[in-house]
Amino acid sequence: MSINLFETKKIQDFLNLLSGFPYEGGNPRAKEIIHRIVSDLFKTIDDLNITPNEFWSAVAYINRLGAAGEAGLLSPGLGFDHYLDLRLDAEDERLGITGGTQRTIEGPLYVSGAPVVEGFARMDEGLDQKGHTLLVTGTVFDSEGKPLPGAKVEVWHADTRGFYSHFDPTGELQAFCLRRSIMTDANGQYKYRTIVPAGYGCPPDSPTQELLNLLGRHGNRPAHIHYFVSADNHRKLTTQINIDNDPYLNDDFAYATREGLVPAITEVNDTARSQEAGIEGPFAEMTFDIHLTPLVNGEDNQLVDQRIRAIG
Repeated sequence: MSINLFETKKIQDFLNLLSGFPYEGGNPRAKEIIHRIVSDLFKTIDDLNITPNEFWSAVAYINRLGAAGEAGLLSPGLGFDHYLDLRLDAEDERLGITGGTQRTIEGPLYVSGAPVVEGFARMDEGLDQKGHTLLVTGTVFDSEGKPLPGAKVEVWHADTRGFYSHFDPTGELQAFCLRRSIMTDANGQYKYRTIVPAGYGCPPDSPTQELLNLLGRHGNRPAHIHYFVSADNHRKLTTQINIDNDPYLNDDFAYATREGLVPAITEVNDTARSQEAGIEGPFAEMTFDIHLTPLVNGEDNQLVDQRIRAIG
């Protein structure tokens, strides 16, 4: 069946009506967005001859996705999160903002309220017996390249099973395990001791993986550590670093790997170094310095304050 109704006056009038254009009430921006989205979907139905069965299968899928709370997981999988980052990159280029640490996607598993510590954090709490100790150090620099005391470095990551606290289906991870907020010291430095995280995959029976299967794609992420970094008179940075040599490093289903966000990881087998660091036995270490960027006309033009983050 090849029927094209989209360009007809009848359908264009219908789109204006369903988008609320004839009515005084409502939100003009919402009307504009709905008109564009529904118009594009109507045109897709025409152009691809979408059948009623295909349409209602999609509606059923959206219901499953929502019931599973996975919209925030599918979003990066379909590239939306990365595309928003690319738009922010383009806006920085237009404004002439350079020199900052690369941004990359937040992901859906941030939880606010992590314990706040000064300078150094022990994140793993010694609970994961399979974990390989990791020591991460770094300096936060201001927009002029000077070390920045009192910056807030929020860090969170998965355990060796790929699970996050507050979202662990086994319930083993305690609240805020592998989550900390570290205030940089007088020299702008931060340090934390944790374990090398594991990557993870979308649950195999999840709605997200169901769609990825239709696309012939996997749902795996490389091992990574998330960051929020904020300080007065600077834009908040959302980023994450990857663990080098992970098999999915350059094949991340969420498209989060970016240049400059894969710091070298070094294995330390020197007893004296271990004793100096207060660590028993060999450990891994990384250095990740962070460069913040200035406000734009006194405002953070990249701040997202409407994202819903649930605690599981």
